[in-house]
Amino acid sequence: MDPISKVIATDAAIALILKLKAQHGALMFHQSGGCCDGSAPMCFAAGEFRVGDQDVYLGHIATTPFYIGAAQYELWRHTQLIIDVVPGRGAGFSLESPEGVRFLTRSRPFTEEERVALLLT
Repeated sequence: MDPISKVIATDAAIALILKLKAQHGALMFHQSGGCCDGSAPMCFAAGEFRVGDQDVYLGHIATTPFYIGAAQYELWRHTQLIIDVVPGRGAGFSLESPEGVRFLTRSRPFTEEERVALLLT
């Protein structure tokens, strides 16, 4: 059985991540529940956002680490986050803004078997 990922990305999001890596070098993602960025996934150059004790590492998408604020994690922990990209500019400082697109989080609930495997029961 393949390992269960807490965060994955669509082909469109992966293509954008690779383009941004070519422009900016190593990247990282953070999803918070803050007032400025809502719950949008934000893409930063590696080291431009300081991850703290209240952030949860979910995994990698396109070899890029993805973190989420602990409060958001509690709300989303029973779902797989699916990072996608859609037309339009989001509010915030995410690196994709000049491209005229924004990253967006979609989700799906984990199955009972997945929750057991992830120790989320």
